Amino acid sequence: MDIKEANGPSLTNRGRWGVDDDRGTLNFITDAARARGAAEATTGRVVSLAHPITPVPMAAPIAFAEHGMPAPVLQTLTFTGSPAPALTDVLLINVHHARSTHIDALAHIPVDNTVYPGIPLAEATAGGTVSRSSSSAFLDGIVTRGVLLDLAPGGRLAENHVVTADDLAAAEKRQGSRVESGDALVVRAGWVSADDPFGPLPTTSRSAVEWMAEREVCLYAGDIGDKLPDGSAEPPVLHDIGLAQLGMPLIDCLNVAELAQVCAEIGRYSFLFALGTIPVRGASGLPVNPLAIF
Repeated sequence: MDIKEANGPSLTNRGRWGVDDDRGTLNFITDAARARGAAEATTGRVVSLAHPITPVPMAAPIAFAEHGMPAPVLQTLTFTGSPAPALTDVLLINVHHARSTHIDALAHIPVDNTVYPGIPLAEATAGGTVSRSSSSAFLDGIVTRGVLLDLAPGGRLAENHVVTADDLAAAEKRQGSRVESGDALVVRAGWVSADDPFGPLPTTSRSAVEWMAEREVCLYAGDIGDKLPDGSAEPPVLHDIGLAQLGMPLIDCLNVAELAQVCAEIGRYSFLFALGTIPVRGASGLPVNPLAIF
């Protein structure tokens, strides 16, 4: 389905940074944006934005139980005896599991048989790996300023609430903060998607994604879903438009409860955002532990 025909004027960054671009909106992170983020780290207080995962033994009967989905991490414990005794592990990671905090690479969602910035899907996945717009873009880490927009201070949004640009702008005004070019945007709706990823989570509208594009957000991370209520004519806009068209990496299944508490406590909603991944090339995404540093 053509996004322009289905949803009004085209919203895309495909071609903006050339046909060889695999970084998308990470290109907005300039040295100045990093320095702006570093200036936020004044106390040394660190908050993790990831949900911890307890691996399930591969031999366990419940490993593949819930909704036909394997656990986020399956584990086989191994042992070596030479030259000295040691415990080792083999971990099988389901990167895009709904209960795992992970970052989506730009190739994760194809549109019209192409991946960002317009590479044919067959070409991008030739050889059984992802050669374009993959996790390779994250090898140097992501360091910039982060801004939390708390859409429901002290509570949570209503079931199936569709977040709009007005919601984001209202949070900015309420907090006295402003999202700038190159910032990582963290959104709190008050839902813990890891607890019930198939429940009536709030989601995101096209107008909210347009707002992110206008502000030149480098990365989106939130605690809500991307599946619109039944009967909606729109696609999942964060993934189909934000990720696949704008080239904006997404962090799914974020843990923002402690971050919101700290921000409210100190009266500041901006921080140094730091993210490192295991240095694996050619994947469609990776588990992450984003950090907010104050």
